[in-house]
Amino acid sequence: MVVKNCCRPSLLIVVHVLVWRFAAATSRPHIILIVADDLGYNDVSFHGSNQIPTPNIDNLAYGGIILNNYYVSPICTPTRGALMTGRHPIQTGLQSGVIVASQPYGLPLNETIMPQHFKRLGYRRHMVGKWHLGFHKREFTPLYRGFESHYGYYLGCGDYYDHTSEANEEYFGFDFWRNSTVDFSGIGQYSTDLFRQEANTIIQKHDTSEPLFLYLPFQAVHSGNLPSGKNLQAPTKYIKKFTHIQNKERQTYAAMVSALDDAVGSIVQTLKDRKMYSNSIIVFTTDNGGPANGFDGNAASNFPLRGVKATLWEGGVRGVGFVSSPLLKTKGYTSNQLIHVTDWLPTLYTAAGGRAGDLKKLYGVDQWQVLQTNGKPVRDEMLHNIDPLGKSGAIRVGEYKLIYGHVMGWDGWYPPYQLPENSKSQNIYTATLENSQHHNSTKLEQEMEVGHRSLDRGTPVTVQCGSKPANASTNCQANKVPCLYHILSDPCEYNNIAADHMDIVSKLMDKIKEYRITMMVPPGNKPADPAGNPRLHGGIWKPWLD
Repeated sequence: MVVKNCCRPSLLIVVHVLVWRFAAATSRPHIILIVADDLGYNDVSFHGSNQIPTPNIDNLAYGGIILNNYYVSPICTPTRGALMTGRHPIQTGLQSGVIVASQPYGLPLNETIMPQHFKRLGYRRHMVGKWHLGFHKREFTPLYRGFESHYGYYLGCGDYYDHTSEANEEYFGFDFWRNSTVDFSGIGQYSTDLFRQEANTIIQKHDTSEPLFLYLPFQAVHSGNLPSGKNLQAPTKYIKKFTHIQNKERQTYAAMVSALDDAVGSIVQTLKDRKMYSNSIIVFTTDNGGPANGFDGNAASNFPLRGVKATLWEGGVRGVGFVSSPLLKTKGYTSNQLIHVTDWLPTLYTAAGGRAGDLKKLYGVDQWQVLQTNGKPVRDEMLHNIDPLGKSGAIRVGEYKLIYGHVMGWDGWYPPYQLPENSKSQNIYTATLENSQHHNSTKLEQEMEVGHRSLDRGTPVTVQCGSKPANASTNCQANKVPCLYHILSDPCEYNNIAADHMDIVSKLMDKIKEYRITMMVPPGNKPADPAGNPRLHGGIWKPWLD
């Protein structure tokens, strides 16, 4: 009897703990994290695009919180690493370019990433889409990094229909996987449709008593295989929607965006059908600015922002982003608080009921309370990057941005293509600033009026640049001396004010030096390993160093 009486309280405690854990799990929100690949700032109608209506994306954005002061890294791999770890690329060795072909490196294995953190909170964790964080060894791939399932591909780009990736003529192979098995079943099917279907299937089969974390990095709207000439691909039914755009490249690009928009709408509807939407948080972000004006074989637009993908100009790092959820206490507004892509991990971890303070050594900061209340900013500075290999960098402190070093030449202001001849004189590898600025903004705005307007209930959030001085293209020589911009009044980076504010330049350069001291991990970049060539592995891109 004594033993029995002693054991009863323990049994009750166990029962209470199990009940508490079950209640906590069922009350945690479902988190849907959607990443668009290479989406330009001017490629959604909630940012004012008259060429490309995005009604499903718009409805989420207008009903949630549009992030109007939101920044990402200038190119794919660094942003994805920052998103997954909450740590800056200079902390993980991913600060210089992207992982290409058979380069044998990836996001370091000592980094704990988002699905691993959410596993501790009882989440089911699924990934659909692009990885691009290393695959030379199996342990670098999604199933070994905390995801229960992965449907998608490892490399940075590929053909939307046959799912091959052509790094160059010598390195060509198939790259599509279901978990750890090569999957040929999707050949001939458009990747945006495949990822939409897979995401919907995951949601439909999900046990709603458990919280879901769905990471959905689409292939859209990245270029396809450039060496093959299949740069931009979309189903004919979507291309036919954009006859008002005479330029074929931009027309196809618009079709790619529209297919992405429909996929987002379909996934939201499935959440509603499963009665999961009311307890869901949806985050939408691009991984970097758009490759405009033929850069990377693409026809995106960041206009009127300066620059393109892979640059530290605003067009490369100012991201399309929003968060939408019925759980938001305050919504339907535009946030002007400074937010960085690394902030998503601590922010969503807090939203999921975790303690952001348990996440150690992050660059990201918890923005959940700020977003919930449209409250006082918790971030006033942000390192865009320090690239020791490219010998360049940029930082934002308060209202000022400093940029220095060998900033690549795509530093113009590129309106979206409209007329057929817009891209005729350009070579996608050697286009110059002089042959890439075809129209002034006034003429462009007149041409864009033939386009569609999104059927939504909000007012587009647009960038107002002010007057463009005659020397806008030449007043910054960042490879010789740092340039300074007052982003609040000059978001299009027209006026380099460094000469008049050397005190601010000095303070920001000192900040750069402070960050450089903390950069304990050198760039992880490695040259391509011939042993990873798909020709040696049955035509498959696969881990080759196991």
